[in-house]
Amino acid sequence: MNKRLFGKTREGVEVYLFTIENSNRMKAEITNYGGIIVSLHVPDINGKTEDVVLGCDNLDNYGKSPYFGAIVGRHANRIENAVFELNGKEYRLAKNDGNNHLHGGIKGFDKVVWDIVEHSDNTLKLHYLSADGEEGYPGNLDITVTYTITDDNGLLIDYKAKADADTLVNLTNHSYFNLSGHGSGNILNHQLKVNADKFTVNNAECIPTGEIISVDGTPLDFRNFRPIESGIKSDSIHIKNFEGYDHNFVLNVSGKEPEFAAELFDPESGRRMKVYTTKPGVQLYTGNKLSDQVTGKGGIRYNKWGGLCLETQFFPNAMKHKHFPSPVLKAGELYHHITIYKFE
Repeated sequence: MNKRLFGKTREGVEVYLFTIENSNRMKAEITNYGGIIVSLHVPDINGKTEDVVLGCDNLDNYGKSPYFGAIVGRHANRIENAVFELNGKEYRLAKNDGNNHLHGGIKGFDKVVWDIVEHSDNTLKLHYLSADGEEGYPGNLDITVTYTITDDNGLLIDYKAKADADTLVNLTNHSYFNLSGHGSGNILNHQLKVNADKFTVNNAECIPTGEIISVDGTPLDFRNFRPIESGIKSDSIHIKNFEGYDHNFVLNVSGKEPEFAAELFDPESGRRMKVYTTKPGVQLYTGNKLSDQVTGKGGIRYNKWGGLCLETQFFPNAMKHKHFPSPVLKAGELYHHITIYKFE
């Protein structure tokens, strides 16, 4: 195991970069700033190892990045009009995505320094205490996130949280994957399969309307493998509004244990990534707004569709639509979810 100084925050707090790995040459570098997965090195079909996640070389650039590799919360994804009602009380949040609330607010969990609880050869455990009222959310929320590189080439992310008052919790990881390597161009040739027969329909602001429809006959039908390009350039209103995919899929899972959610395959490298989760949904985001947004690792400028995210989650805007699975965590109850990104 190793650890090195990654930089300092504007407040002068030192931030570190930790390496975890297995015996198969799969390796991750993770910083305790935002719990960000800075790099993820995975062998291809010939044993050649590449870094398959987008990211930055320094801490300053992460402050401007579109959530590269980070833990996002308290509530991942969007909340309409940045307001929700809980136990008869209205809570107003930051409007940091037009008129809406996105990924926990102005200073979400992606922009805080996490405590280091444990670091071993293959595991990193982080902790954060989110104070009552932080970014407008009620209750003190005590969170641990544990990253483990497993012997079968999985990156397992274990999320646990407890609060002293009823609150919202919807944690996810926002890594952008490119299985050809983070600087190899776009992901249009990647093939995707999603274990979902339905998806939540978005309005023009990417907010679920409450309608859940079949993927049948739409560019969101990934029940069998299809290239990302085949749908991303379609004339469907579901795609044109966002210049690509930014959609929540309703997974065919029970939520009782990590179950198959999606599989991504890169014909060029032969790399295959399977996603397993206990969450009811997964957001497919194809980096539609990446164009020269920030300088990436090695000075690379990541362009549009340069990577894609598979964010396991509760459905966006669930507090408005009571037929969606609820992100409410009751006081004293345990929030516990697992997501595994397994490489073959």
